[in-house]
Amino acid sequence: MLWTLIKRHIRPYLPSVAAVVVLQLATVLATLYLPSLNADIIDNGVATGDTDYIWRVGGIMLVVAMVQLVTAVASVWFGARVSMGIGRDVRRSVYTRVDRFSTEELGRFGAPTLITRATNDVQQVQMVVLMALNFMVMVPIMSIGGIVMAIQEDPGLSWLVWVSVPVLLVIVLLLIRRLMPLFQQMQDRIDAINGVMREQIMGIRVVRAFVREEHETARFTDANALLTRTSVNIGRLFVLMGPAITIILHLATAAVLWFGGHRVDAGLVEVGSLTAFMQYLLQILMAVMMGTFMFMMFPRAVISARRIGEVLDTVPTLAEPAQPTPLPATGPGSTVEFRDVTFAYPGADAPVLDGITFTAEAGKTTALIGSTGSGKSTLVSLIPRLHDATGGEILIDGVPVTSLTRATLSEAVGLVPQKPYLFSGTIAENLRFGDPTADDARLWAALDTAQATEFVAERTTGSGDAVKTGLASGVSQGGTNVSGGQRQRLCIARTLVAQPRVYVFDDSFSALDVTTDAKVRAGLAEYTRGATSLIVAQRVSTITSADQILVLDEGRIVARGTHDELLETSEEYRAIVDSQITEEELA
Repeated sequence: MLWTLIKRHIRPYLPSVAAVVVLQLATVLATLYLPSLNADIIDNGVATGDTDYIWRVGGIMLVVAMVQLVTAVASVWFGARVSMGIGRDVRRSVYTRVDRFSTEELGRFGAPTLITRATNDVQQVQMVVLMALNFMVMVPIMSIGGIVMAIQEDPGLSWLVWVSVPVLLVIVLLLIRRLMPLFQQMQDRIDAINGVMREQIMGIRVVRAFVREEHETARFTDANALLTRTSVNIGRLFVLMGPAITIILHLATAAVLWFGGHRVDAGLVEVGSLTAFMQYLLQILMAVMMGTFMFMMFPRAVISARRIGEVLDTVPTLAEPAQPTPLPATGPGSTVEFRDVTFAYPGADAPVLDGITFTAEAGKTTALIGSTGSGKSTLVSLIPRLHDATGGEILIDGVPVTSLTRATLSEAVGLVPQKPYLFSGTIAENLRFGDPTADDARLWAALDTAQATEFVAERTTGSGDAVKTGLASGVSQGGTNVSGGQRQRLCIARTLVAQPRVYVFDDSFSALDVTTDAKVRAGLAEYTRGATSLIVAQRVSTITSADQILVLDEGRIVARGTHDELLETSEEYRAIVDSQITEEELA
Protein backbone atom coordinates (compact mmCIF):
# COMPACT_ATOMS: atom_id res chain seq x y z
CA MET A 1 0.00 0.00 0.00
CA LEU A 2 2.87 2.38 0.78
CA TRP A 3 4.47 1.87 -2.62
CA THR A 4 1.10 2.25 -4.35
CA LEU A 5 0.50 5.56 -2.57
CA ILE A 6 3.97 6.88 -3.41
CA LYS A 7 3.70 5.72 -7.02
CA ARG A 8 0.47 7.71 -7.39
CA HIS A 9 2.18 10.98 -6.47
CA ILE A 10 5.87 10.65 -7.38
CA ARG A 11 5.62 11.12 -11.16
CA PRO A 12 6.11 14.95 -11.18
CA TYR A 13 9.26 14.54 -9.08
CA LEU A 14 11.06 11.88 -11.11
CA PRO A 15 13.79 14.33 -12.35
CA SER A 16 14.55 15.27 -8.74
CA VAL A 17 14.61 11.59 -7.75
CA ALA A 18 17.12 10.94 -10.55
CA ALA A 19 19.25 13.81 -9.21
CA VAL A 20 19.15 12.26 -5.74
CA VAL A 21 20.30 8.89 -7.12
CA VAL A 22 23.23 10.44 -9.02
CA LEU A 23 24.30 12.62 -6.09
CA GLN A 24 23.99 9.77 -3.59
CA LEU A 25 26.06 7.56 -5.88
CA ALA A 26 28.79 10.22 -6.01
CA THR A 27 28.65 10.62 -2.20
CA VAL A 28 29.00 6.88 -1.58
CA LEU A 29 31.86 6.48 -4.07
CA ALA A 30 33.71 9.35 -2.42
CA THR A 31 33.07 7.85 1.02
CA LEU A 32 34.41 4.47 -0.08
CA TYR A 33 37.46 6.01 -1.69
CA LEU A 34 38.62 7.93 1.41
CA PRO A 35 39.73 4.91 3.56
CA SER A 36 41.76 3.58 0.63
CA LEU A 37 43.56 6.94 0.30
CA ASN A 38 44.12 7.00 4.05
CA ALA A 39 45.70 3.53 3.94
CA ASP A 40 47.87 4.61 1.03
CA ILE A 41 49.15 7.59 3.04
CA ILE A 42 49.98 5.39 6.05
CA ASP A 43 51.68 2.60 4.10
CA ASN A 44 53.50 4.66 1.44
CA GLY A 45 53.89 8.04 3.11
CA VAL A 46 54.03 7.80 6.88
CA ALA A 47 55.84 4.43 6.97
CA THR A 48 58.52 5.64 4.50
CA GLY A 49 58.69 9.25 5.73
CA ASP A 50 57.80 10.63 2.28
CA THR A 51 56.33 14.05 3.12
CA ASP A 52 55.69 15.04 -0.50
CA TYR A 53 53.64 11.87 -1.00
CA ILE A 54 51.61 12.64 2.13
CA TRP A 55 50.87 16.18 0.87
CA ARG A 56 50.00 14.99 -2.63
CA VAL A 57 47.64 12.19 -1.55
CA GLY A 58 46.31 14.36 1.30
CA GLY A 59 45.33 16.99 -1.28
CA ILE A 60 43.45 14.34 -3.22
CA MET A 61 41.72 13.29 0.00
CA LEU A 62 40.68 16.90 0.61
CA VAL A 63 39.18 17.22 -2.86
CA VAL A 64 37.32 13.91 -2.47
CA ALA A 65 36.04 15.03 0.95
CA MET A 66 34.76 18.30 -0.56
CA VAL A 67 32.99 16.37 -3.32
CA GLN A 68 31.44 14.12 -0.67
CA LEU A 69 30.22 17.15 1.31
CA VAL A 70 28.72 19.01 -1.67
CA THR A 71 26.98 15.97 -3.15
CA ALA A 72 25.61 14.92 0.27
CA VAL A 73 24.12 18.37 0.91
CA ALA A 74 22.68 18.58 -2.61
CA SER A 75 21.12 15.10 -2.40
CA VAL A 76 19.45 15.94 0.92
CA TRP A 77 18.10 19.18 -0.60
CA PHE A 78 16.58 17.39 -3.59
CA GLY A 79 15.28 14.61 -1.35
CA ALA A 80 13.60 17.11 0.96
CA ARG A 81 11.91 18.83 -2.00
CA VAL A 82 10.59 15.49 -3.27
CA SER A 83 9.32 14.26 0.12
CA MET A 84 7.71 17.59 1.06
CA GLY A 85 6.10 17.80 -2.39
CA ILE A 86 4.70 14.28 -2.13
CA GLY A 87 3.38 15.07 1.36
CA ARG A 88 1.66 18.18 0.04
CA ASP A 89 0.10 16.26 -2.86
CA VAL A 90 -1.11 13.41 -0.63
CA ARG A 91 -2.74 15.89 1.76
CA ARG A 92 -4.41 17.58 -1.20
CA SER A 93 -5.65 14.21 -2.49
CA VAL A 94 -7.07 13.31 0.92
CA TYR A 95 -8.76 16.70 1.28
CA THR A 96 -10.20 16.54 -2.24
CA ARG A 97 -11.60 13.07 -1.67
CA VAL A 98 -13.06 13.96 1.74
CA ASP A 99 -14.58 17.09 0.22
CA ARG A 100 -16.58 14.82 -2.11
CA PHE A 101 -17.78 12.51 0.66
CA SER A 102 -21.45 12.38 1.45
CA THR A 103 -22.79 12.49 4.99
CA GLU A 104 -22.70 8.68 4.96
CA GLU A 105 -18.92 8.46 4.35
CA LEU A 106 -18.18 11.29 6.78
CA GLY A 107 -20.19 9.51 9.47
CA ARG A 108 -18.50 6.18 8.74
CA PHE A 109 -14.98 7.55 9.15
CA GLY A 110 -15.59 10.35 11.65
CA ALA A 111 -13.91 13.74 11.83
CA PRO A 112 -11.10 12.82 14.29
CA THR A 113 -9.65 10.01 12.16
CA LEU A 114 -9.97 12.04 8.95
CA ILE A 115 -7.99 14.86 10.57
CA THR A 116 -5.32 12.39 11.75
CA ARG A 117 -5.08 10.73 8.35
CA ALA A 118 -4.66 14.08 6.59
CA THR A 119 -1.95 15.28 9.00
CA ASN A 120 -0.08 12.76 11.15
CA ASP A 121 -0.43 9.81 8.75
CA VAL A 122 0.72 11.90 5.80
CA GLN A 123 3.68 13.09 7.86
CA GLN A 124 4.74 9.48 8.50
CA VAL A 125 4.67 8.72 4.77
CA GLN A 126 6.49 11.96 4.04
CA MET A 127 9.28 11.14 6.50
CA VAL A 128 9.79 7.61 5.20
CA VAL A 129 10.08 9.01 1.66
CA LEU A 130 12.74 11.43 2.87
CA MET A 131 14.64 8.65 4.63
CA ALA A 132 14.35 6.36 1.61
CA LEU A 133 15.68 9.00 -0.76
CA ASN A 134 18.59 9.74 1.54
CA PHE A 135 19.52 6.10 2.15
CA MET A 136 18.09 4.05 -0.74
CA VAL A 137 21.32 4.45 -2.74
CA MET A 138 23.74 4.89 0.12
CA VAL A 139 22.81 1.78 2.11
CA PRO A 140 23.11 -0.92 -0.61
CA ILE A 141 26.11 0.61 -2.38
CA MET A 142 27.97 1.36 0.82
CA SER A 143 27.22 -2.11 2.16
CA ILE A 144 28.22 -3.96 -1.01
CA GLY A 145 31.06 -1.59 -1.85
CA GLY A 146 32.33 -1.69 1.71
CA ILE A 147 32.41 -5.49 1.67
CA VAL A 148 34.29 -5.54 -1.63
CA MET A 149 36.81 -2.92 -0.49
CA ALA A 150 37.27 -4.60 2.92
CA ILE A 151 37.98 -7.98 1.33
CA GLN A 152 40.37 -6.30 -1.08
CA GLU A 153 42.29 -4.78 1.84
CA ASP A 154 42.49 -8.03 3.86
CA PRO A 155 40.65 -11.19 2.76
CA GLY A 156 41.77 -12.98 5.92
CA LEU A 157 39.52 -10.86 8.12
CA SER A 158 36.47 -11.01 5.85
CA TRP A 159 34.78 -13.51 8.18
CA LEU A 160 34.19 -10.62 10.63
CA VAL A 161 31.90 -9.01 8.06
CA TRP A 162 29.89 -12.21 7.55
CA VAL A 163 29.40 -12.57 11.31
CA SER A 164 28.64 -8.99 12.46
CA VAL A 165 26.21 -7.97 9.66
CA PRO A 166 23.82 -10.96 10.03
CA VAL A 167 23.79 -10.54 13.82
CA LEU A 168 22.80 -6.90 13.41
CA LEU A 169 20.09 -7.78 10.86
CA VAL A 170 18.56 -10.43 13.12
CA ILE A 171 18.29 -7.96 15.98
CA VAL A 172 16.66 -5.36 13.71
CA LEU A 173 14.11 -7.80 12.28
CA LEU A 174 13.10 -8.98 15.75
CA LEU A 175 12.49 -5.39 16.85
CA ILE A 176 10.51 -4.53 13.71
CA ARG A 177 8.31 -7.56 14.26
CA ARG A 178 7.42 -6.24 17.73
CA LEU A 179 6.93 -2.68 16.50
CA MET A 180 4.36 -3.30 13.74
CA PRO A 181 1.29 -3.85 15.98
CA LEU A 182 2.39 -1.05 18.29
CA PHE A 183 2.46 1.45 15.43
CA GLN A 184 -1.12 0.50 14.49
CA GLN A 185 -2.14 1.07 18.10
CA MET A 186 -0.31 4.41 18.07
CA GLN A 187 -2.37 5.78 15.16
CA ASP A 188 -5.60 4.52 16.73
CA ARG A 189 -4.69 6.20 20.02
CA ILE A 190 -3.99 9.47 18.19
CA ASP A 191 -7.45 9.20 16.57
CA ALA A 192 -9.01 8.69 20.00
CA ILE A 193 -7.27 11.63 21.67
CA ASN A 194 -8.11 13.88 18.70
CA GLY A 195 -11.75 12.85 19.03
CA VAL A 196 -11.88 13.63 22.75
CA MET A 197 -10.17 17.00 22.34
CA ARG A 198 -12.41 17.95 19.42
CA GLU A 199 -15.55 17.12 21.38
CA GLN A 200 -14.38 19.04 24.43
CA ILE A 201 -13.38 22.14 22.47
CA MET A 202 -16.62 22.24 20.45
CA GLY A 203 -18.76 21.46 23.51
CA ILE A 204 -16.92 23.61 26.05
CA ARG A 205 -20.05 25.63 26.83
CA VAL A 206 -22.07 22.49 27.55
CA VAL A 207 -19.25 21.13 29.72
CA ARG A 208 -19.16 24.32 31.78
CA ALA A 209 -22.94 24.65 31.94
CA PHE A 210 -23.25 21.21 33.53
CA VAL A 211 -20.00 21.52 35.53
CA ARG A 212 -18.58 18.39 33.90
CA GLU A 213 -14.96 19.52 33.78
CA GLU A 214 -13.80 16.70 36.04
CA HIS A 215 -15.58 14.07 33.92
CA GLU A 216 -14.11 15.43 30.69
CA THR A 217 -10.69 15.70 32.32
CA ALA A 218 -10.94 12.02 33.25
CA ARG A 219 -11.89 11.12 29.66
CA PHE A 220 -8.90 13.03 28.31
CA THR A 221 -6.63 11.52 30.95
CA ASP A 222 -7.69 8.00 29.95
CA ALA A 223 -7.11 8.66 26.25
CA ASN A 224 -3.82 10.38 26.99
CA ALA A 225 -2.69 7.50 29.22
CA LEU A 226 -3.36 4.95 26.47
CA LEU A 227 -1.38 7.03 23.95
CA THR A 228 1.44 7.51 26.46
CA ARG A 229 1.58 3.80 27.30
CA THR A 230 1.81 2.87 23.62
CA SER A 231 4.48 5.52 23.01
CA VAL A 232 6.49 4.27 25.98
CA ASN A 233 6.31 0.68 24.72
CA ILE A 234 7.57 1.83 21.31
CA GLY A 235 10.27 3.92 23.00
CA ARG A 236 11.48 0.93 25.00
CA LEU A 237 12.05 -1.03 21.81
CA PHE A 238 13.77 1.95 20.21
CA VAL A 239 16.00 2.28 23.28
CA LEU A 240 17.20 -1.29 22.77
CA MET A 241 18.33 -0.44 19.26
CA GLY A 242 21.07 2.02 20.26
CA PRO A 243 22.89 -0.23 22.75
CA ALA A 244 22.55 -3.27 20.45
CA ILE A 245 24.17 -1.46 17.53
CA THR A 246 26.82 0.10 19.77
CA ILE A 247 27.75 -3.28 21.26
CA ILE A 248 28.09 -4.83 17.81
CA LEU A 249 30.18 -1.89 16.55
CA HIS A 250 32.51 -2.07 19.55
CA LEU A 251 32.81 -5.85 19.39
CA ALA A 252 33.57 -5.64 15.67
CA THR A 253 36.24 -2.96 16.31
CA ALA A 254 37.80 -5.02 19.10
CA ALA A 255 37.80 -8.12 16.90
CA VAL A 256 39.52 -6.24 14.05
CA LEU A 257 42.17 -4.86 16.38
CA TRP A 258 42.72 -8.24 18.07
CA PHE A 259 42.85 -10.49 15.05
CA GLY A 260 44.29 -7.78 12.77
CA GLY A 261 47.05 -7.04 15.24
CA HIS A 262 48.19 -10.65 15.08
CA ARG A 263 48.15 -10.49 11.27
CA VAL A 264 50.19 -7.28 11.28
CA ASP A 265 52.65 -8.84 13.68
CA ALA A 266 52.92 -11.86 11.38
CA GLY A 267 53.53 -9.58 8.40
CA LEU A 268 50.36 -10.70 6.61
CA VAL A 269 48.90 -7.22 6.31
CA GLU A 270 50.11 -3.61 6.50
CA VAL A 271 48.99 -1.21 9.25
CA GLY A 272 47.33 1.07 6.69
CA SER A 273 45.39 -1.80 5.19
CA LEU A 274 44.23 -2.88 8.66
CA THR A 275 43.10 0.69 9.38
CA ALA A 276 41.24 0.82 6.07
CA PHE A 277 39.63 -2.57 6.78
CA MET A 278 38.38 -1.34 10.14
CA GLN A 279 36.96 1.81 8.55
CA TYR A 280 35.22 -0.22 5.86
CA LEU A 281 33.75 -2.56 8.45
CA LEU A 282 32.43 0.40 10.42
CA GLN A 283 31.01 1.88 7.22
CA ILE A 284 29.25 -1.40 6.48
CA LEU A 285 27.76 -1.52 9.94
CA MET A 286 26.82 2.18 9.80
CA ALA A 287 25.09 1.57 6.46
CA VAL A 288 23.17 -1.28 8.02
CA MET A 289 22.32 1.00 10.95
CA MET A 290 21.04 3.74 8.63
CA GLY A 291 18.98 1.17 6.80
CA THR A 292 17.73 0.06 10.19
CA PHE A 293 16.50 3.55 11.04
CA MET A 294 14.67 3.67 7.73
CA PHE A 295 13.07 0.29 8.34
CA MET A 296 12.17 1.34 11.87
CA MET A 297 10.03 4.08 10.34
CA PHE A 298 8.80 1.82 7.57
CA PRO A 299 6.25 -0.19 9.63
CA ARG A 300 4.53 2.94 10.91
CA ALA A 301 4.53 4.44 7.42
CA VAL A 302 2.95 1.24 6.05
CA ILE A 303 0.16 1.52 8.64
CA SER A 304 -0.30 5.21 7.84
CA ALA A 305 -0.33 4.56 4.08
CA ARG A 306 -2.96 1.87 4.58
CA ARG A 307 -5.14 4.32 6.51
CA ILE A 308 -4.68 7.02 3.85
CA GLY A 309 -5.46 4.46 1.14
CA GLU A 310 -8.75 3.62 2.85
CA VAL A 311 -9.80 7.24 2.38
CA LEU A 312 -8.52 7.58 -1.19
CA ASP A 313 -10.05 4.25 -2.26
CA THR A 314 -13.47 5.08 -0.84
CA VAL A 315 -15.77 5.88 -3.73
CA PRO A 316 -18.21 8.66 -2.76
CA THR A 317 -21.81 7.52 -3.02
CA LEU A 318 -22.81 10.92 -4.42
CA ALA A 319 -20.99 10.68 -7.74
CA GLU A 320 -21.14 13.28 -10.49
CA PRO A 321 -23.31 12.21 -13.46
CA ALA A 322 -21.41 10.88 -16.47
CA GLN A 323 -23.61 12.93 -18.83
CA PRO A 324 -25.05 15.85 -16.85
CA THR A 325 -28.30 17.49 -17.88
CA PRO A 326 -28.69 21.29 -17.70
CA LEU A 327 -31.67 22.83 -15.96
CA PRO A 328 -34.17 24.57 -18.22
CA ALA A 329 -34.47 28.33 -17.85
CA THR A 330 -37.84 28.54 -16.10
CA GLY A 331 -37.58 31.89 -14.34
CA PRO A 332 -36.87 32.76 -10.70
CA GLY A 333 -38.43 29.56 -9.33
CA SER A 334 -38.29 25.82 -10.03
CA THR A 335 -40.74 23.01 -9.47
CA VAL A 336 -39.53 20.33 -7.06
CA GLU A 337 -41.18 16.93 -7.39
CA PHE A 338 -40.86 13.82 -5.21
CA ARG A 339 -42.01 10.57 -6.83
CA ASP A 340 -42.50 7.67 -4.44
CA VAL A 341 -39.22 8.49 -2.65
CA THR A 342 -37.81 6.10 -0.08
CA PHE A 343 -34.68 6.58 2.00
CA ALA A 344 -32.98 4.31 4.52
CA TYR A 345 -29.65 4.75 6.28
CA PRO A 346 -27.13 1.93 5.72
CA GLY A 347 -27.79 -0.93 8.11
CA ALA A 348 -31.09 0.51 9.36
CA ASP A 349 -33.96 -1.88 10.12
CA ALA A 350 -36.59 0.40 8.59
CA PRO A 351 -36.55 3.30 6.12
CA VAL A 352 -36.62 6.87 7.41
CA LEU A 353 -38.83 7.95 4.50
CA ASP A 354 -41.31 5.71 2.72
CA GLY A 355 -43.44 6.48 -0.34
CA ILE A 356 -43.00 10.27 -0.29
CA THR A 357 -44.84 11.86 -3.22
CA PHE A 358 -45.59 15.57 -3.57
CA THR A 359 -44.89 18.58 -5.77
CA ALA A 360 -43.59 21.95 -4.59
CA GLU A 361 -44.69 24.30 -7.30
CA ALA A 362 -42.52 27.13 -8.54
CA GLY A 363 -43.14 30.43 -6.79
CA LYS A 364 -45.00 28.85 -3.88
CA THR A 365 -44.16 27.86 -0.32
CA THR A 366 -44.33 24.27 0.89
CA ALA A 367 -43.98 23.60 4.60
CA LEU A 368 -43.21 20.37 6.44
CA ILE A 369 -44.20 19.73 10.00
CA GLY A 370 -44.31 16.69 12.24
CA SER A 371 -42.99 15.23 15.43
CA THR A 372 -39.30 14.88 16.16
CA GLY A 373 -37.84 12.00 14.14
CA SER A 374 -40.57 12.00 11.53
CA GLY A 375 -38.05 12.54 8.71
CA LYS A 376 -38.48 16.24 7.88
CA SER A 377 -34.79 17.19 7.80
CA THR A 378 -33.88 13.99 5.97
CA LEU A 379 -36.49 14.75 3.31
CA VAL A 380 -35.20 18.24 2.49
CA SER A 381 -31.57 17.02 2.58
CA LEU A 382 -32.35 14.85 -0.45
CA ILE A 383 -32.99 17.92 -2.62
CA PRO A 384 -29.38 19.28 -2.59
CA ARG A 385 -28.13 15.64 -2.54
CA LEU A 386 -26.64 15.60 0.93
CA HIS A 387 -28.00 12.05 0.68
CA ASP A 388 -29.28 10.09 -2.30
CA ALA A 389 -32.71 8.50 -2.19
CA THR A 390 -32.62 4.71 -1.99
CA GLY A 391 -35.84 4.49 -3.97
CA GLY A 392 -37.99 6.73 -6.14
CA GLU A 393 -36.95 9.92 -7.87
CA ILE A 394 -36.52 13.63 -7.06
CA LEU A 395 -36.83 16.10 -9.91
CA ILE A 396 -36.22 19.82 -10.32
CA ASP A 397 -38.09 21.22 -13.32
CA GLY A 398 -38.46 17.67 -14.59
CA VAL A 399 -34.72 16.87 -14.35
CA PRO A 400 -33.61 14.20 -11.80
CA VAL A 401 -31.23 15.67 -9.25
CA THR A 402 -28.88 12.75 -9.92
CA SER A 403 -28.49 14.06 -13.49
CA LEU A 404 -27.35 17.50 -12.33
CA THR A 405 -23.78 18.46 -11.54
CA ARG A 406 -22.99 19.62 -8.03
CA ALA A 407 -22.36 23.13 -9.34
CA THR A 408 -25.72 23.27 -11.13
CA LEU A 409 -27.55 21.88 -8.11
CA SER A 410 -25.80 24.35 -5.80
CA GLU A 411 -26.85 27.27 -7.99
CA ALA A 412 -30.43 26.04 -8.09
CA VAL A 413 -30.91 25.07 -4.43
CA GLY A 414 -29.98 27.19 -1.42
CA LEU A 415 -30.00 25.42 1.96
CA VAL A 416 -30.12 27.01 5.40
CA PRO A 417 -29.12 24.03 7.59
CA GLN A 418 -30.69 23.04 10.86
CA LYS A 419 -27.42 23.74 12.65
CA PRO A 420 -26.19 27.15 11.45
CA TYR A 421 -22.46 27.32 10.84
CA LEU A 422 -20.21 30.28 10.08
CA PHE A 423 -16.60 30.17 8.92
CA SER A 424 -13.73 32.14 10.41
CA GLY A 425 -13.25 35.42 8.61
CA THR A 426 -15.42 38.50 8.21
CA ILE A 427 -19.18 38.80 7.98
CA ALA A 428 -18.82 39.88 4.34
CA GLU A 429 -16.75 36.79 3.51
CA ASN A 430 -19.37 34.54 5.10
CA LEU A 431 -22.22 36.22 3.22
CA ARG A 432 -20.37 35.94 -0.09
CA PHE A 433 -19.88 32.20 0.39
CA GLY A 434 -22.74 31.52 -2.03
CA ASP A 435 -21.82 34.25 -4.51
CA PRO A 436 -18.30 35.74 -4.33
CA THR A 437 -19.27 38.47 -6.83
CA ALA A 438 -22.06 39.96 -4.68
CA ASP A 439 -21.62 43.67 -3.93
CA ASP A 440 -22.17 45.34 -0.57
CA ALA A 441 -25.62 46.55 -1.57
CA ARG A 442 -26.84 42.99 -2.07
CA LEU A 443 -25.28 41.96 1.25
CA TRP A 444 -27.10 44.70 3.13
CA ALA A 445 -30.37 43.85 1.35
CA ALA A 446 -30.06 40.22 2.45
CA LEU A 447 -29.17 41.28 6.00
CA ASP A 448 -32.17 43.60 6.09
CA THR A 449 -34.47 40.76 5.01
CA ALA A 450 -32.97 38.48 7.68
CA GLN A 451 -33.42 41.21 10.34
CA ALA A 452 -29.67 41.31 10.89
CA THR A 453 -28.87 44.85 9.69
CA GLU A 454 -28.94 46.46 13.11
CA PHE A 455 -26.57 44.15 14.95
CA VAL A 456 -24.17 43.92 11.96
CA ALA A 457 -24.00 47.69 11.58
CA GLU A 458 -23.24 48.08 15.29
CA ARG A 459 -20.84 45.16 15.47
CA THR A 460 -17.18 45.91 16.25
CA THR A 461 -14.21 43.53 16.56
CA GLY A 462 -10.53 44.15 17.20
CA SER A 463 -8.94 47.12 18.91
CA GLY A 464 -6.78 50.12 18.14
CA ASP A 465 -5.77 50.46 14.50
CA ALA A 466 -7.05 46.92 13.81
CA VAL A 467 -10.67 47.68 14.78
CA LYS A 468 -13.23 46.34 12.26
CA THR A 469 -16.87 47.33 12.04
CA GLY A 470 -19.98 46.24 10.15
CA LEU A 471 -19.40 43.86 7.24
CA ALA A 472 -15.64 43.89 7.93
CA SER A 473 -16.04 42.73 11.54
CA GLY A 474 -14.63 39.31 12.36
CA VAL A 475 -16.39 36.01 12.92
CA SER A 476 -14.72 33.17 14.82
CA GLN A 477 -14.75 29.56 13.64
CA GLY A 478 -18.27 28.17 13.86
CA GLY A 479 -19.63 31.64 14.67
CA THR A 480 -19.07 31.15 18.39
CA ASN A 481 -18.62 34.90 18.97
CA VAL A 482 -22.24 35.67 17.99
CA SER A 483 -25.45 34.48 19.59
CA GLY A 484 -27.49 31.56 18.27
CA GLY A 485 -30.18 33.85 16.85
CA GLN A 486 -27.61 36.12 15.18
CA ARG A 487 -25.81 33.12 13.73
CA GLN A 488 -29.10 31.80 12.34
CA ARG A 489 -29.97 35.14 10.75
CA LEU A 490 -26.52 35.42 9.16
CA CYS A 491 -26.95 31.94 7.66
CA ILE A 492 -30.34 32.95 6.26
CA ALA A 493 -28.77 36.10 4.77
CA ARG A 494 -25.94 34.02 3.26
CA THR A 495 -28.46 31.88 1.37
CA LEU A 496 -30.42 34.97 0.26
CA VAL A 497 -27.23 36.46 -1.24
CA ALA A 498 -26.85 33.37 -3.44
CA GLN A 499 -30.35 33.97 -4.91
CA PRO A 500 -31.15 30.33 -5.83
CA ARG A 501 -34.34 29.13 -7.52
CA VAL A 502 -35.26 26.91 -4.57
CA TYR A 503 -34.89 27.97 -0.93
CA VAL A 504 -34.76 25.21 1.69
CA PHE A 505 -35.13 26.37 5.30
CA ASP A 506 -34.44 23.41 7.59
CA ASP A 507 -35.90 24.56 10.91
CA SER A 508 -34.01 27.82 10.35
CA PHE A 509 -36.17 30.02 12.59
CA SER A 510 -36.04 28.00 15.82
CA ALA A 511 -33.53 30.32 17.55
CA LEU A 512 -35.57 33.44 16.74
CA ASP A 513 -38.17 34.95 19.04
CA VAL A 514 -41.74 35.12 17.78
CA THR A 515 -41.54 38.81 16.81
CA THR A 516 -38.26 38.44 14.88
CA ASP A 517 -39.59 35.24 13.29
CA ALA A 518 -42.62 37.10 11.96
CA LYS A 519 -40.48 39.95 10.61
CA VAL A 520 -38.07 37.54 8.88
CA ARG A 521 -40.93 35.63 7.26
CA ALA A 522 -42.52 38.86 6.07
CA GLY A 523 -39.22 39.95 4.55
CA LEU A 524 -38.65 36.55 2.95
CA ALA A 525 -42.06 36.66 1.26
CA GLU A 526 -40.97 39.80 -0.57
CA TYR A 527 -37.29 38.90 -1.16
CA THR A 528 -37.97 35.39 -2.49
CA ARG A 529 -40.99 36.36 -4.59
CA GLY A 530 -41.19 34.02 -7.58
CA ALA A 531 -38.78 31.47 -6.06
CA THR A 532 -39.78 28.13 -4.53
CA SER A 533 -39.54 27.76 -0.75
CA LEU A 534 -39.56 24.63 1.38
CA ILE A 535 -39.73 25.23 5.11
CA VAL A 536 -39.19 22.68 7.86
CA ALA A 537 -40.70 24.05 11.05
CA GLN A 538 -41.48 23.12 14.61
CA ARG A 539 -43.65 26.16 15.30
CA VAL A 540 -47.07 26.25 13.65
CA SER A 541 -47.00 30.05 13.56
CA THR A 542 -44.08 29.88 11.13
CA ILE A 543 -46.05 28.05 8.42
CA THR A 544 -49.67 29.25 8.71
CA SER A 545 -49.35 31.25 5.46
CA ALA A 546 -47.73 28.42 3.44
CA ASP A 547 -49.42 27.45 0.16
CA GLN A 548 -49.07 23.76 1.05
CA ILE A 549 -48.36 22.06 4.37
CA LEU A 550 -47.22 18.43 4.56
CA VAL A 551 -47.69 16.61 7.84
CA LEU A 552 -45.13 13.82 8.35
CA ASP A 553 -45.39 10.93 10.77
CA GLU A 554 -42.86 8.08 10.89
CA GLY A 555 -41.51 8.89 7.45
CA ARG A 556 -44.87 9.12 5.66
CA ILE A 557 -47.05 12.03 4.57
CA VAL A 558 -50.23 11.56 6.58
CA ALA A 559 -51.91 14.83 5.59
CA ARG A 560 -51.51 17.73 3.20
CA GLY A 561 -53.27 21.02 2.50
CA THR A 562 -53.39 24.61 3.69
CA HIS A 563 -53.47 25.57 7.34
CA ASP A 564 -57.25 26.03 7.39
CA GLU A 565 -57.88 22.79 5.52
CA LEU A 566 -55.69 20.76 7.85
CA LEU A 567 -57.36 22.17 10.94
CA GLU A 568 -60.59 20.63 9.69
CA THR A 569 -59.32 17.37 8.17
CA SER A 570 -56.17 16.24 10.01
CA GLU A 571 -56.16 15.03 13.60
CA GLU A 572 -52.34 14.91 13.61
CA TYR A 573 -52.06 18.55 12.55
CA ARG A 574 -54.78 19.59 14.97
CA ALA A 575 -52.88 17.88 17.79
CA ILE A 576 -49.71 19.80 16.91
CA VAL A 577 -51.64 23.06 16.81
CA ASP A 578 -53.36 22.37 20.15
CA SER A 579 -49.99 21.66 21.77
CA GLN A 580 -48.61 25.06 20.74
CA ILE A 581 -51.36 27.61 20.40
CA THR A 582 -54.94 28.16 21.54
CA GLU A 583 -57.74 28.55 19.05
CA GLU A 584 -58.31 32.16 20.12
CA GLU A 585 -54.63 33.04 19.58
CA LEU A 586 -54.71 31.31 16.23
CA ALA A 587 -57.70 33.40 15.14
